Amino acid sequence: MIVSTRGRYALLVMIDLAERGGDGYTPLQEIADRQGISEKYLESIIKLLTGGKLLAALRGKGGGYKLTKPPEAYSIGEILRLTEGSLAPVSCIGGESCAREGTCRTCAMWEKLDRMVNGYFDSITLADLVNGFEG
Repeated sequence: MIVSTRGRYALLVMIDLAERGGDGYTPLQEIADRQGISEKYLESIIKLLTGGKLLAALRGKGGGYKLTKPPEAYSIGEILRLTEGSLAPVSCIGGESCAREGTCRTCAMWEKLDRMVNGYFDSITLADLVNGFEG
C-alpha cells in the first residue's frame, strides 16, 4: 500500500484546520501558503473532503473551510479511505473480484494485513496528529 500525495496532503489540510480550532472559516489560499502546496491541487482534495462531509465550506467574504466535528472525532483511516479509496494491499482484497477466490493460498494473509492496516489507521485520530503523535 502506498499513500499518494492526495492522501498525505488531505491529512496536512485536516491538521492545519484542526490547529486553527473551530473559530471561523479558513481560506484555501492560507492553507496552501502555510503548507507549501499548490492551491490548484488542494482544490481537488478539498472537494473530496467537503463531499465526504469532513469539512464545511462557506463562499464569499469571510469564507473558507472548517472541520465539521472535533479533531478527536476523525480517524486517520476515514480520511485516507475517503481520499485514497481502499487501503487494501492487493487489488483482490480492495473490492475487485478474484478468479482464484476460494482457492488462493495467500488470500487470508492479505485479508489479515488489510484488517491490520485499517485497524491501525482507525486507531489514530486527527487530534493525535495535532498533539504530536509518536506511535
